[in-house]
Amino acid sequence: MLGTGSDVRKSGYSAGNQTCKAPGERPLETNLDHVLNSWLPRKMKLLTHPVRGFAMTSDIRTAIKDVCKTLHACLPHRRTWLKALHGAMIPLLIWFIIMTPKDVVPMGIFQLHSVLALIFVTISLIWMADYMRRGLAGRPGPKLGPRARRVHWWIHRAIMYGLFGVAITGFLLGLTAPRLLKAGGFLPFAPPLDMKRANDLIGTFHIYEFYLLGVLVTFHAGFHIWRHLRVRDNALRIMAPKVLHRFL
Repeated sequence: MLGTGSDVRKSGYSAGNQTCKAPGERPLETNLDHVLNSWLPRKMKLLTHPVRGFAMTSDIRTAIKDVCKTLHACLPHRRTWLKALHGAMIPLLIWFIIMTPKDVVPMGIFQLHSVLALIFVTISLIWMADYMRRGLAGRPGPKLGPRARRVHWWIHRAIMYGLFGVAITGFLLGLTAPRLLKAGGFLPFAPPLDMKRANDLIGTFHIYEFYLLGVLVTFHAGFHIWRHLRVRDNALRIMAPKVLHRFL
């Protein structure tokens, strides 16, 4: 049974739909703010509080920027996840220097090898994208002389472009292959063009490129060990987890 006009006015739903709340109920914007402040993490609250009801803003571009800033505030610090990438790359690099496809196929672990290659390339691309966007996270310490500063500049950039080059030549291997290759056994990454001569040349270059990258990484490790022991600027603590700092 339909209610009377007074009942409608008491319930807060008028014919013109101007009032949409019952007595004592919060307005719609206030309700949204209450839900956001109840469920969002503390970092997100601090960021969204100055922009009251950012989800209700009429400017879509501003709303997207607010969401991006909110998500960015919830991410770990740049140096934190770079340390994680750095730590993950060390065993991967050692694996690929020691183990080749000719070694893993007879052992029946080619699938594992392929998955590790996908992880290696993904980390390399993420690291390169971050470098292109914001540059190197580390700077040469104040104790380094002019020559050591130049070595620091060149070695880190050489490694970054070396990692990117390994990813590119890996893609070219798939592009010139006679059949479709899948990274990790499930992700097709290049259409096969069946270019045998080019595939052989790129494969040879890929191998030497990777070993050259290994030489650069070894020199990079020796450079930081020299800094830590000789210059005594605690260089090994830059990328080492805090749990290892007492041993360095």
